[in-house]
Amino acid sequence: MSATLRHAGWVLRGNPITAVAATGVLLLAVLAIFAPWIQPYDPIASNVRNALQPPSAANWAGTDQLGRDILSRLIAATRLDLAIAISAVSISFAAGAVIGSLCGYAGGRMDRVVGRLVDVLMAFPLFVLAMAMVAALGNRVENIIIATAFINLPFYIRFARAEVNVRRDAGWVEAARACGDSHLSVVLRFLLPNILPAMAVQISLNLGWAILNAAGLSFLGLGVTAPTPEWGIMVAEGARFITSGQWWLVAFPGFTLMLAVLCFNLLGDGLRDILDPRMRT
Repeated sequence: MSATLRHAGWVLRGNPITAVAATGVLLLAVLAIFAPWIQPYDPIASNVRNALQPPSAANWAGTDQLGRDILSRLIAATRLDLAIAISAVSISFAAGAVIGSLCGYAGGRMDRVVGRLVDVLMAFPLFVLAMAMVAALGNRVENIIIATAFINLPFYIRFARAEVNVRRDAGWVEAARACGDSHLSVVLRFLLPNILPAMAVQISLNLGWAILNAAGLSFLGLGVTAPTPEWGIMVAEGARFITSGQWWLVAFPGFTLMLAVLCFNLLGDGLRDILDPRMRT
């Protein structure tokens, strides 16, 4: 563990962009965990007498059309959006990695059938598919997680299937089989852990996409519903006031959403370098 931490520190020192991205992700995690204690006001408490106030010492990010503090809503939305993204990506990663690894190891008809199903699924516009699923299941948080996990599933199946297909005839895999390990044991104990560093980039990218997906669904009215604080809802509500000069209503949630996705995207390469044992020379 200490060697991994030392290597992570070496990677971050050598790559300032990764260090900045990691700091941003860490800041988002802190905001999400401690949101109830950090946010200065109640994020859903309205005060119409204080509506549409620009950024000030009392309200650093201004107030919205109902007098709610935008900064408090941004912090509260961080917890919800990260929870949706992490839950969805965890489900799709776990299921996709196992399914793809088993198919890539087994080969044959099962591998071809699953491969064609993944190709058919990826032929659809995935965000439109998520919209259809949420519209059919209902716009609750758990249904948003299910829809987001489902549209991310093909990426992990295809990636794991390709990586295991390359490694399944390697000498160390043959040695594991010769020692009496079952096929399932070979996949779960040797092949799957071996491809995890290569999948780190995909995990980080998918976290950013999952945040965008949840915000996009909420922006269109198919995701989280008001008055729950959520970045997509805040952008949608603020867009109505752009022409009247209340720029802060859409600028702050839009900028926060952009930074969150950017940090996760930039973190991908750093995760690969940290987790890949071949980088530890």
